[in-house]
Amino acid sequence: MKTNYIKMIAALIAVTVLGSCSEDFLDKKPTEYVDNAGATTTTENLMTLLNGIHRSLYKNYEDQSQTGLGGLMQQTDIVGDDVVFPITNGWFLQIYNWSSVSNENSVDLRFPYRTYYRIIRNANTIINAADAAVGTTADKNIVKGQALLYRAFCNFQLVQLFGKRYVNGENNSQLGVPIVLTVGNEKNPRSTVEEVYAQINKDLDEANILLVGYSRPNNSHLNLKVAQGLKARVALAQGNWQIAAEYANKAKSGTTLMSMADYVAGFNDYNNKEWMWGSHINEVQTEYFGNFGAYMSRNFSSTVIRSCPKAINSKLYDMIPLTDVRSAIFDKTGKHTALALPSNFAKFPYTSQKFLAIDAGDSRCDVPYMRAAEMYLIEAEAKARLGQADAAKVLFDFEVTRNPSYTLSTNSGQTLIDEILLQRRIELWGEGFRFFDLKRNNLPLDRTGANHDSGLVNGVLYVAPTDKRWQWLIPKDEINANPLIEQNEL
Repeated sequence: MKTNYIKMIAALIAVTVLGSCSEDFLDKKPTEYVDNAGATTTTENLMTLLNGIHRSLYKNYEDQSQTGLGGLMQQTDIVGDDVVFPITNGWFLQIYNWSSVSNENSVDLRFPYRTYYRIIRNANTIINAADAAVGTTADKNIVKGQALLYRAFCNFQLVQLFGKRYVNGENNSQLGVPIVLTVGNEKNPRSTVEEVYAQINKDLDEANILLVGYSRPNNSHLNLKVAQGLKARVALAQGNWQIAAEYANKAKSGTTLMSMADYVAGFNDYNNKEWMWGSHINEVQTEYFGNFGAYMSRNFSSTVIRSCPKAINSKLYDMIPLTDVRSAIFDKTGKHTALALPSNFAKFPYTSQKFLAIDAGDSRCDVPYMRAAEMYLIEAEAKARLGQADAAKVLFDFEVTRNPSYTLSTNSGQTLIDEILLQRRIELWGEGFRFFDLKRNNLPLDRTGANHDSGLVNGVLYVAPTDKRWQWLIPKDEINANPLIEQNEL
């Protein structure tokens, strides 16, 4: 009985992790099949499909570096200025030196495009079937609300990567990404950035209604707090400061920031009281050398970690006070004596031990997608941009938990905003935000004067905000499969 159940779940997951925008490009044949109508008839079956989406967030795709959201988080931090490769490393090197983002045949472009549209396709299966499914209204709301959040989240990630940045007060008619709302084989043109954000907010607003009162079983499921947090995150990117502040405040209400002791425990447990959304990597479903911990931890014994541990931008590290607990998750000497690393682990200055795998032989490390800390920082930034007097107090309430010596900031205006943005860089290091923060703020990539090796990044130490490479190219395979897709500037 147990074996048959596992096979059924595997088949359902095989269905849920396949498919996307252009089926010719994105679809791959599963090894097992289930009847689609049968899989969507009841809310119980739809929940099984939803669990398949939860699982797909840490599933390995084409190669070991392409493991779900953890791999995508690495891309959008490594392409920034705060994650440093101290030595040549084959994995993510083309992202690090920006050669992938302007190569329409790059697997590094295909990875996010395929992955996000696969999730959207699977979310659409649930969204389109939920209202007619057999089950209680409460169960319909739960499964549909979470699917709407997945669709909104993926469209948000896609439009930030492949479209030009959103500018508040403008018509934002620049090309975004295709909006896909069904599971058919239609070929869709690219919608405008404004249209994509309108759809994102429509999905978020509905989810914020449907998920009221939902008590989730664990942090891999998406509840009202996650819906509020995503609404705040999107509003921040759009420059809708009042909405960003309002929803960030809602999302963080009732949450607890982690203690200093918890902060240095390895960022590897999705039960952490500060985590609002994350994936738990269990022993049965581990991807071994593809896990997030196999690339971003300091202690797992893989070739990439032994030879090329990830380091923090030295200029950024030097701005962290020694009284701040976050200075303890990076080692300026690179020795990491508390970890007792074996002699075959290369040692480089400023390397990170923020993320720790279970041990040297087990790369499992739960993956954080949203934490309460981000909500404090969104609320503080939005209020600072609005000129509200309590912006510094929101920042203080957060910062004093990291640095007991921190005092209430007397900064205001742009100086206060810059202080908050610095705290975002420190707090969210390695969690996938840096590229997006640079782009939304129209800031340059600036790796100069730090510990980046000019040779490793092919001289890409500075990229102006006007550079066309901030808009990643649409994968050539997708353009070949869908003649309605228009490429970004080559």
